[in-house]
Amino acid sequence: MINKELISPKSIVLVGASNDMLKPGGSSLYNLINGTFTGDLYVVNAKGGDIQGIKAYKDVNDIPQTDLAIISIPAKPAVEVIETLANKKGVKAFVVFSAGFSEESPEGALLEKKLLDIVNKAGVTMIGPNCSGIFNTLHQSIFTRPVPKLDPNGVDIVSSSGGTITYIIESAMRVGLRFNSAWSIGNTAQVGVEDVLEYMDSEFDPKTSPKVKLFYLENIADPDRLLLHASSLIRKGCKIIAIKSGVSESGSRAASSHTGAIASSDSAVEALFRKAGIIRCHSRVEMVNVAAVLSTEKQLQGKNLAVITQAGGPAVILTDALSKGNLNVPEMSAELAQELKKHLLPGAAVTNPIDLIGTGTGEHLAYAIDFCEKNFKEIDGIVVFYGNPGVTDVKRAYEILHEKIQTCRLPIYPVLPSVVMAVEETENFINKGHVNFIDEYALAYGLSKVKTATPPSVGKMEDIGVDIARVRRIIDSCEDGYIGSDSIKELFDAAGIPMAEELVSDKKEELVAFANRVGYPVVAKCVGPIHKSDVGGVALNIRSDEHLLLEIERLMKIQDAKAVLVQPMLSGQELFLGAKYEPKFGHIVLCGLGGIFVEVLQDVASGLAPLSFDEARSMVRSLRAYKIIQGVRGQKGLNEDLFVEIIVRLSVLLRFATEIKEMDINPLLADEKNVIAVDARIRIEK
Repeated sequence: MINKELISPKSIVLVGASNDMLKPGGSSLYNLINGTFTGDLYVVNAKGGDIQGIKAYKDVNDIPQTDLAIISIPAKPAVEVIETLANKKGVKAFVVFSAGFSEESPEGALLEKKLLDIVNKAGVTMIGPNCSGIFNTLHQSIFTRPVPKLDPNGVDIVSSSGGTITYIIESAMRVGLRFNSAWSIGNTAQVGVEDVLEYMDSEFDPKTSPKVKLFYLENIADPDRLLLHASSLIRKGCKIIAIKSGVSESGSRAASSHTGAIASSDSAVEALFRKAGIIRCHSRVEMVNVAAVLSTEKQLQGKNLAVITQAGGPAVILTDALSKGNLNVPEMSAELAQELKKHLLPGAAVTNPIDLIGTGTGEHLAYAIDFCEKNFKEIDGIVVFYGNPGVTDVKRAYEILHEKIQTCRLPIYPVLPSVVMAVEETENFINKGHVNFIDEYALAYGLSKVKTATPPSVGKMEDIGVDIARVRRIIDSCEDGYIGSDSIKELFDAAGIPMAEELVSDKKEELVAFANRVGYPVVAKCVGPIHKSDVGGVALNIRSDEHLLLEIERLMKIQDAKAVLVQPMLSGQELFLGAKYEPKFGHIVLCGLGGIFVEVLQDVASGLAPLSFDEARSMVRSLRAYKIIQGVRGQKGLNEDLFVEIIVRLSVLLRFATEIKEMDINPLLADEKNVIAVDARIRIEK
């Protein structure tokens, strides 16, 4: 329930104002006085007097009617003051700095509930408590500093943490980002991340609204609302970058071969962001560099870049980093390179990267940019690396770079690394409205994250021929717990998931006859124990009737064994596919390569069911081991299309079988033609 009094108040009262700049009540008043607010500003302090040049009221009962109140006093008196302001002074919006509520103690939680009841009953909006405030281009009701340069076309930022929002803003200012608004939402007693997202979604105008939004999240209270409004914003032309903290538990659990242990909160967040189209980052530096890429006026349309540099080493680092991010630095033809070299200094290298050498001037830089734009048809953008080695006129070079960024039809990404020798020149360049990536690897990371971002796929379910009615009949007929192999086979058949031919029986004659029909070698497994390999319940590479009979007898003696399953002995690359039901999120589908890639390297991708083909393919291609699926070092690739199709089919099955709480298909065996499920476990809970 974000209202106009919070966004554009005509009057503000600060309760707890101070002359001490080290107190929130002092720092926030300074920000208001020296900011853009032009309305009526009142301050309240029990001692009265003059505070930062403004006459102070001693009691909130004495102030005029006011739109917005900033509360910077201890928790207990804050509750009483807020009740007075809401019911007697017409205050419609509150920003509550005060701490000592639910973040501190059970008593504080009760106090916060009382506060929430007051504001809800009064029908007013409250940010906080325990927040550092908000700012936009109209008012800066925040106690942290610095307040960055404000721009209606700048980025918006929303943070669960007041300290973190400050550090993100500082990191962003260093690369030249400007801000339209910042929201530190604290304890989110009334207004949470989802509420701010909904407000931004409802107010978004593709022609005038800021196009980049940053989120630092410590909790996702309502995944469905976040998914709805984030995906809606992105479809309207917005880009969202987010950090979700507090998910480290998954790192230690991902070594387990049991899918249920892998699908943790981190997997759920990854899946949610993928479906919404949110670009996920893991640090402040990553976030601001992605935001800087998205904030450039011209966006990279392809994957090929020319690199114009004043130093060879950084160009090599950049080229390697771009390659890791599936971006290219194509070689310039010998004919073009020879022509370009005529206009540069002796010693310049021109095949791409284009090394102007340390004494290359701004004029050389200008010529190289113009030449690439006009003649180097393979490229989609240009990276310029230019610093101050002490032998060039950096000021002139940066003026030329400013002009070229404005006039070149291709996006130009500046990497200006001289944070000591060219501080003033770099600051002047940034003040003209540009960003600066400082580090070449940071630029490569930002470009890669932007180019690999997936579009939203909310509400999209592929029409892929899963027999939903049959799936429901099978699920309804099963009891709680791990279901039998016959039921698994029926479910996979209904979903169109290929599974290895098999027979389950406790009769030796039937099992031997089956082995002869499908042909040796075969695999035999005991049926009953959940973890077959842990109890020696798997026998591989059985090549004769005699060997099979011996293994059947051994397997049936294992504790809890009820029967034996026999399958053909298949070969191929092991793939991994599974799912876990996460409360509030739904089914998280996980995929990867089997064996060491899951257990040791933790190379797993996740998606939120139901999955589109684009989502499933994005999951597969995000794997570090994707090159194995493509085919590497002369080995044939795997059937990626069929793997993607099976992932989608599984996700559709899960969408209509919420009773499935855990599923582990381990392994799927794949080659260039087939992808076949060999074994699976499914646990249902009704």
